[in-house]
Amino acid sequence: MSSATDTTRPRDVLDVLIIGGGQAGLVMGYHLLQRGFRFKILDAASEVGDVWRRRWDSLKLFTPAQYDNLPGMPFPATADTYPGKEDVADFLKAYVDTFELPVQLDAAVRSLTRDGDRYIARTDEETFEAKQVVVATGPFQVPFVPAIAKDFDAELPQLHSADYRDPGSVPAGTILVVGGANTGCQIALELSESRDVEISVGQRLPTIPQRPMKRDVWWWGTKIGLTRIDVGTRLGKRLSGRDVVIGGGVRELRKLGAKIRPRLTGAEGRTATFDGGATSDVDAVLWATGYRTDHSWIDVPGVRDESGRVMHERGVTPAAGLYMLGLSWQHTRTSALLGWVTKDAEFLAGHIESIAQMKDPSPEPVA
Repeated sequence: MSSATDTTRPRDVLDVLIIGGGQAGLVMGYHLLQRGFRFKILDAASEVGDVWRRRWDSLKLFTPAQYDNLPGMPFPATADTYPGKEDVADFLKAYVDTFELPVQLDAAVRSLTRDGDRYIARTDEETFEAKQVVVATGPFQVPFVPAIAKDFDAELPQLHSADYRDPGSVPAGTILVVGGANTGCQIALELSESRDVEISVGQRLPTIPQRPMKRDVWWWGTKIGLTRIDVGTRLGKRLSGRDVVIGGGVRELRKLGAKIRPRLTGAEGRTATFDGGATSDVDAVLWATGYRTDHSWIDVPGVRDESGRVMHERGVTPAAGLYMLGLSWQHTRTSALLGWVTKDAEFLAGHIESIAQMKDPSPEPVA
């Protein structure tokens, strides 16, 4: 417990603290605002939408504009168009301004602990105390690069997709893209216009056209109910374990002349070795190998499983008043997507409200 002379002790207690100011955190803020809660949104970035602005320049959503709305504000683009990263970042900024959401920037949370029935979040500069906390830091946190990368020549250019901006990010020559999911395929397609591209695909993923029979794939998914399948069902468990590539994928890359390679199994100098023994000399490697979640800063007893992951059921953790939001397959395939995250946020807002009413019951009316 902190002493009375501890100047880092906050002077008031928030109803809810939201950690993360991306679409999940902002939508959570919207729902709490409608319910009259005192809350604050902390974000590590220096501007709203920064995570989107730092993605590669040609990035476009694979969800059309009519599915990218946030509660209270439609996405400002024509239906069946696909917004770019700057469009999304500007939209999030406008969302904050419109609803006057209490976002505090440059506030990376270094630790989250529990003190009695309160949560304590510490940044480099301040300490915040709240009755309930929503962790909305998203699924894309720490870029993952396999250990095999160290076996390449130290002089060979290598970068993760998180650091890729445009073809100028890599040198001329043969570029090896490692990873055949949506990000790897999209970047490889762009690079194939000006580079010799090889893409290493460890696991062939199902590929769905963006617009089968002239309708967007999300139109079909909504109509037949695929977007509502939850992870607790047998089908949901099976679908959550395997990604899907939307668009041309490997087939389109092959048509454009890219060389499709199997899993990368070895590296030496500038030579890559693939499953089956084939080799290739490359001029740069781009790792489209995804991200790892880092919740090591959450120091709350009883919330982690044996692997160290925070346990939750639709975002509700075993620790009363602590929630997760915006994770991939948190409840459905669409849980982390711009236009659908509101469903999980609304669910959690209702849960937060019920807990608050239990702790702070309204006084009985005077007869």
